[in-house]
Amino acid sequence: MFADRAKIYIRSGKGGDGHCSFRRELYVPNGGPDGGDGGKGGDLIFEVDKGLNTLADYRHRRKYAAGDGEQGGKRRCHGKDGKDLVLYVPEGTVIKEASSGKVIADMSGENSRQVVLKGGKGGLGNQHFATATMQVPKYAQPGQPAKELEVNLELKVIADVGLIGFPNVGKSTLLSRVTNADPKIANYHFTTLNPNLGVVDLEGAKGFVMADIPGLIEGASEGVGLGHEFLRHIERTKMMIHVVDAAGSEGRDPVDDVYKINAELKNYNPEIAERPQVIAANKTDLIYGDDEEQIKRLKDEFEPKGIHVFPISGVSGKGISELLYYVSSQLEKMDDAPVIFEQEFFPEDELIYEDLPYTVEKDGDVYVVEGPKIEKMLGYTNLDSEKGFAFFQKFLKDTGILEELEASGIQEGDTVKMYGLQFDYYK
Repeated sequence: MFADRAKIYIRSGKGGDGHCSFRRELYVPNGGPDGGDGGKGGDLIFEVDKGLNTLADYRHRRKYAAGDGEQGGKRRCHGKDGKDLVLYVPEGTVIKEASSGKVIADMSGENSRQVVLKGGKGGLGNQHFATATMQVPKYAQPGQPAKELEVNLELKVIADVGLIGFPNVGKSTLLSRVTNADPKIANYHFTTLNPNLGVVDLEGAKGFVMADIPGLIEGASEGVGLGHEFLRHIERTKMMIHVVDAAGSEGRDPVDDVYKINAELKNYNPEIAERPQVIAANKTDLIYGDDEEQIKRLKDEFEPKGIHVFPISGVSGKGISELLYYVSSQLEKMDDAPVIFEQEFFPEDELIYEDLPYTVEKDGDVYVVEGPKIEKMLGYTNLDSEKGFAFFQKFLKDTGILEELEASGIQEGDTVKMYGLQFDYYK
């Protein structure tokens, strides 16, 4: 089976923690802080590989993680950066956030490489936190955590024109005759299980890419049969050639078929159903007697609606040239830019993490809390005001300091010290 979608878990690298150490050398008894910074975590990157045409590789392995950054070391040694991880996908792959279905990246057109998850920054060593009032900082900044996501990969074929219609109406035969594609052709329903692409070259006119979208059935828009797998490949096409069996060789009514397929398109995505369409009335070589009557029915029904009807024979080639030149002329009037799905989910904004280094230590009966952002917060907060004190309480809760104090065994009435501030702890 053609692999055109997969669900995988991806993770960027965690930033390495900053190091907490002090210079200790002979004749330097009171050396300052010299903890080095942690390394940056690796990025998780998607890149187009034009040699790929399926997502089969992602069906067998589901978890992918970039390398973590290394911890900083003594003597201001910087930790090693984590290794980036590049995931290769076919052109046309759309990456979506699994739970919301929002688009993260469309690997099409000029977008051949995109960093989807950035690695966490490395934490700063304690050398950065020395101040005039705190010359011996006993804390270092932790590295930023890894970012992780579950994503859906969907391959949406990139073609200017899509061939649509019920199974066994001759789409594969038509594609093989007018392009360099080599689809499997047989007289069975659902012969085509994967989209076939081919390039149409026209003398004196601009060529285009045509895709044989696998046959649809009623209920496809609700996922009946292989409906959703097939319909997603129509989303990029600018125009559709609706192939019908004008001879009714299997007892089907071509007029009724057009309405049924268009109803499936509208149920799946109304915007797609509004795109330009022409009807290729195929298998005219099998019509016995007056073939004009069958074609006239189609023309009378659809040409007043602006849908041109071209009688053709995929076997003999009759009428195909007129069809292709008409399609080329219509494409010339349309925007050249490919259909690209705009980004809707931004991991950098959605996946937020806190970056508040601090330490909680017990010194006798006193719990000492220190950290650069705590020092800064106390500098601009008026704790004598009701509003300022409420802000201070929220800060302690949001940063996890209260939780850390409780984990350290603090009891009601115990003393907490933060630089020049000292208070008794009560819930």
